[in-house]
Amino acid sequence: MTIKMRSGCISVLALVVQLSAFAQGSSNVNLVYHWNDTSLLSSWAHNNRYNEVWGLAEGGREYAVIGSTMGTHIFDVTDPENVDTAVFIPGAATGLSIVHRDFHDYNGYLYIVCDEDSQLTLSTLQIVDLSFLPDSAPVVYSSNALFRNSHNIFIDSATARLYACGVRPSGNRLEIYSLVDPVNPVLIETYNKGRHDIYVRNDTAYLNDGDQGFFVVDFETPGNPISLGSLTSYTDSGYNHSGWLSDDGNVYALADENFGLSIKLLDVSDLSNISVLSTISSGVAPLSIPHNLIIKESILYASYYNDGLYIFNISDPINPLVTGYYDTSTEPHLEGNYRGAWGVYPLLPSGLILVSDMQNGLFVFDGSAATEIETSTEKSESLTTVYPNPFQESLSIQITKKKAGNVHIAIYNELGQLIASYDNAVVGDEVVIDTQHLPAGIYEVTVSSMGWNESHKLIKDR
Repeated sequence: MTIKMRSGCISVLALVVQLSAFAQGSSNVNLVYHWNDTSLLSSWAHNNRYNEVWGLAEGGREYAVIGSTMGTHIFDVTDPENVDTAVFIPGAATGLSIVHRDFHDYNGYLYIVCDEDSQLTLSTLQIVDLSFLPDSAPVVYSSNALFRNSHNIFIDSATARLYACGVRPSGNRLEIYSLVDPVNPVLIETYNKGRHDIYVRNDTAYLNDGDQGFFVVDFETPGNPISLGSLTSYTDSGYNHSGWLSDDGNVYALADENFGLSIKLLDVSDLSNISVLSTISSGVAPLSIPHNLIIKESILYASYYNDGLYIFNISDPINPLVTGYYDTSTEPHLEGNYRGAWGVYPLLPSGLILVSDMQNGLFVFDGSAATEIETSTEKSESLTTVYPNPFQESLSIQITKKKAGNVHIAIYNELGQLIASYDNAVVGDEVVIDTQHLPAGIYEVTVSSMGWNESHKLIKDR
C-alpha cells in the first residue's frame, strides 16, 4: 500500500504500526474526586472490585453510588473538594463471585440488584430508604421472593414501573413490576426479550437483547405488549449491550459489547424503519469496547473498557464529534480483557460526571469544558473529508478542520487490524492511499487532533 500526502510533496511507504501513538490522557475533562479502596476483594472473573455507578439528588444534596464485590457505597459529592463517605450497604451476596450490581432510584428509594450469588448466600432485590441521607440509608426491603438475580434494572418514573432484565431463576427473562407502593413491587408483566438491558420512557421500552438484537415494545397495557420495531442486522452488529434515548426521542445511542465495534446512533423517529445514522469510536485502539451510555441534552457520555470516559456532541447525529475524554484505566488492550470503565452517570443537577472503573474505583469529573463547546460552524465542521465511499483503487483524506494542529490518521480493516497510520498531517494536507491491493470489505479511518476525534466507516466494493 502506498500513501502520499499532497501539498507537502511527501510520500510515506509501508507505515509502521505503533499502538503507543494512541496513548490517551485527558481533554476538556478535569478530575475533582477519586476513591479506590484496595482492601476490597477483587472478583475471580476480571479482577474487578467495582461495577455500576449511579447518582442521586436528595434533600438538596448530591450523591454518587458505586457497586463493589462487597455491596453498595454512597458518597456525598455536593462539595467535590470535601467528599463524605456517607453510607455502605452490604450486599445480600458478597465476595469473589460478584461481578454485576445495578441501581436505579425512584420516589426517594434506591433499588439494588445483583447478577450473581455468593457461595453461602443468595442475592436479593434490595430497596433502600434515602430520606435519612447523609446520615444513613436503611434497607427497607431485601428479599428474593420476587426474583433472585437480575442483570440490569430501569425504572420508568412517569408510570412507576420497574423493569428487571435477565431475571432468574424464572427463565432469564424481562419482568415488569408496579411501584405504586415503592417498597412492595408487584409483578404485572413478563416478556421473553430484553434479557440484558433496557431503556424505558412512558411505557415504550427499548430492549438491548444481546445477540438477538434491538427491539422496541409498548408495554402500556399489561398482558398486551405491542412490538413497535426492531433492528437485528446493522453496521458493526454484535452483542447488543446497552443504550439511551435522546431527549427529543428521535435518536437512540447503542453500544455493542464487542472488541473493536463502534457506538451506533440510530434514527428511531420512525420505529417501523429504524436505521443507523452514524457510528462513533473512541479511536484509541482496535480492541476498544464501549460499555454503557447516557444522553443528556445533545451530549452523549460513554464509558469505555480500557479507555475511560468519552464525551460526544451529537447535536448533529450524522456528524458526531468527540469533545472530551479522560482515561481512567491502565489496563492493556488485549483480546478478552474486559476491564476498565464500567459505568457513567452525568445526570446530577450540578453537571458533575460520575464514572466507575472496575479496578480503580469512583471518579468524579468536571466536564464543563467538553459539554459547553459551542456547535458553531468552525467547531461543528468535520475534521476531515474522506472520499470516495465506496472506494476502489484509492482513498483520499482531506484535512479540513481549522486549528487542528498535527493530525493522527489510522486505518483499520473489518477485523480491527491496523493497516496504516500517520502522525504528521496538518490542515490543507490531502493524504492519498493506494488501495488497489486491499481486499473488498469494510474499513474504518480514524482521525484525531487536539481532543478532536472522528471515525469514518467506508466500503471497498471490489
